[in-house]
Amino acid sequence: MSANWDERYRRSEHGNADPHPLVERAASLLPPGRALDVACGVGRHALWLAERGWQVTAVDASRVAIELLQARAAERGLAIDAYVADLEQSEFVIEPRAYDLIVVTCYLQRDLFPALKAGVKPGGAIVAVIALLDDDPDVKPMNPDFLLAPGELRAQFAGWELLHDAEVKSAGKRAVAELMARRPLE
Repeated sequence: MSANWDERYRRSEHGNADPHPLVERAASLLPPGRALDVACGVGRHALWLAERGWQVTAVDASRVAIELLQARAAERGLAIDAYVADLEQSEFVIEPRAYDLIVVTCYLQRDLFPALKAGVKPGGAIVAVIALLDDDPDVKPMNPDFLLAPGELRAQFAGWELLHDAEVKSAGKRAVAELMARRPLE
């Protein structure tokens, strides 16, 4: 699977440099601390957070994506711990209570939710932006295994403070679930 993504990154697909507005909002609500960018691609969120004083760990299965991220970080004088690891094969372990912020965009691995939740420090937050099932004939078909059902993301974070929870659709684009949730203080 990563070979396909390697090729896509070589062709500069998925090269959006702007962070998702929800990541910007989360970073404005929390003092800079430790952040984890899951399935980071070329690292738009990792780079943006590191530029704002966050200690960032980034992980992706694509070696090409991580090499591009490391080159961009070096150009900007940023230190980012970047790892090539297949999350589906458990090649990267999310440490419990290790991160003030975890970012997951455009990636769904349902069995990773417990580790993601456990990885957030009490009072820390998670930002997730994940594609939804969408029957719009104008959007590219996708494997339904990698698409959330309506309400599924929200249900994963029952008991957390929901700072943002929306399921949105833009013209010509796939519907997505957006969530920013704060882990309760214990």
